[in-house]
Amino acid sequence: MKHLVLTLALLPSLVFAHNFKDGIPVPLVNVSDKGELVLNGKDIGYQPWQSTSLTGKVFLIQHIAGRSSAKELNAPMIEAIKAAKLPQDKYQTVTVINSNDAIWGTSGFVKSSAEDSKKEFPWSAMVLDAKGMARNAWDLTPESSAIILLDKEGKVLFAKDGQLDANNIATVMGLIKSHL
Repeated sequence: MKHLVLTLALLPSLVFAHNFKDGIPVPLVNVSDKGELVLNGKDIGYQPWQSTSLTGKVFLIQHIAGRSSAKELNAPMIEAIKAAKLPQDKYQTVTVINSNDAIWGTSGFVKSSAEDSKKEFPWSAMVLDAKGMARNAWDLTPESSAIILLDKEGKVLFAKDGQLDANNIATVMGLIKSHL
């Protein structure tokens, strides 16, 4: 009986791997080690980033571990966003890359890849999180990917830690369009 109670007590934390709540802002995150990538001519700089900056537009946060396998998990969601050609004045994707959760010896590659992506897509918002501040604050699964959708006030509309299925993608796209 004792084991059953313990198992049931642990079950909710296993089912819900994040701490986002619909209708309220994401838990506060400050990323000062690296931070948001900023393009200065052809050079990349970094500035501190805070989750409180996510207001005024509909924001889709893609949080990914610094691994290609994590990036691939929700690539279909990102492809749906690209195909929708959403208005940049009302919508923004923010990619938070946890370079602290990279395969040993590849964090330099992760950083270089993020910088190349910023140069290729200068309008994109990218955050390099060298200490895993967002993953820790948001209680996300290591080596994975999460999608969090915020309304214009910065409140959570949708959140899923792990791979989105086709129904999840359709839900997110519908929510984006209805909140623009």
